[in-house]
Amino acid sequence: MTDRTGGPRRTVITAAALAAPTASLSGYTVGVTSDRRRDELAGLLQNRGARVVIAPALRIVPIADDAELRAATRACLETPPDVVLVNTGIGMRGWLEAAEGWGLAEPLRSALSRAYLVARGPKARAATRAAGLHEQWSPEGESYEEVVEHLTARGLAGLTVAMQLHGESQPEYTDALLAASARVIEVPVYRWAPPLDPAPLHRLVDLIAGRLVDAVTFTSAPAVAALLRAAGPSTDALLDALRGDVLTACVGPVTAAPLRRHDIPVVTPARARLSALVRTIIDELPKRAMRLEVAGHSLVLRGHAAIVDGDLKPLAPAPMAVLRALAATPGRVLSRAALLRTLPRGADEHAVEMAVARLRAGLGTPGVIQTVVKRGYRLPA
Repeated sequence: MTDRTGGPRRTVITAAALAAPTASLSGYTVGVTSDRRRDELAGLLQNRGARVVIAPALRIVPIADDAELRAATRACLETPPDVVLVNTGIGMRGWLEAAEGWGLAEPLRSALSRAYLVARGPKARAATRAAGLHEQWSPEGESYEEVVEHLTARGLAGLTVAMQLHGESQPEYTDALLAASARVIEVPVYRWAPPLDPAPLHRLVDLIAGRLVDAVTFTSAPAVAALLRAAGPSTDALLDALRGDVLTACVGPVTAAPLRRHDIPVVTPARARLSALVRTIIDELPKRAMRLEVAGHSLVLRGHAAIVDGDLKPLAPAPMAVLRALAATPGRVLSRAALLRTLPRGADEHAVEMAVARLRAGLGTPGVIQTVVKRGYRLPA
């Protein structure tokens, strides 16, 4: 609703509206790095009240006419694989579509039907069955480690394994299969490429480093590497933010692995679904909210909003930065110079006064922000 009870107009979500599921992420900003299903994920987040920053880290480039894919397909026909690892649904569909264009779809389907088929996740399993094939096994946790452990336990000596790649070669898993004396045929169905417009990704890097997003989502491990590459000289600031203030949410453990190698805490849903990923964010973000009592009022700080006595009141970045700094040490007076350091670069002490004035107007609650003459500002303890 819009508050029109005097003073500047401001958007306010009342306590009753805030309790609705559609407002469970109101006040939070979430970055989306996926490309292929970005609109679906963004819609799920927006339906829960979140602001969404869409910044594809990569795009998928099909390579149906690629010589490597055709060579891998012919290798599977000349020496039918004993084991086939289907990593992704889009990869399986793309492989059969490319084979159809070459007139090889039925011979390929016949060769695959005689193999021990492993589908790494539900999408891979669905694509396999849609092709008229049936998987013999799927890992419970959808991880490559489980697949390698399962296959090596069955015995791979002398067997041929066709491994449909997930966008790029994964030498650590290929090497593990080779070490078990298997012959490996890598099947490159698509590859990753940089986004056509890199500006949104660079903007997301700046927003993460500046703690201006509350969470960032990943649906593929290569997207993690792409974000880190895009960070360039801001990599340390980006990693610091992801290790602390910014929630990192991944669709599954494979996607989370490169982040965990950087000691970044990651949350993942029990099932690799976008809806489950959103539910995980809904569960985790409110736990991070700062809560305190100020001058007889209940105050909860969400990403770009404050909940005052149950009503959510969005704030601009500068007033929100001032409020967070004051809320970190209630009762302590912070000077203009101290608050200036919380504002965007290039600001001066006049900007602090403007931010405080906008903060008071945005909160609409007298007595929450106190001026201490010649010293600065504070929240009363």
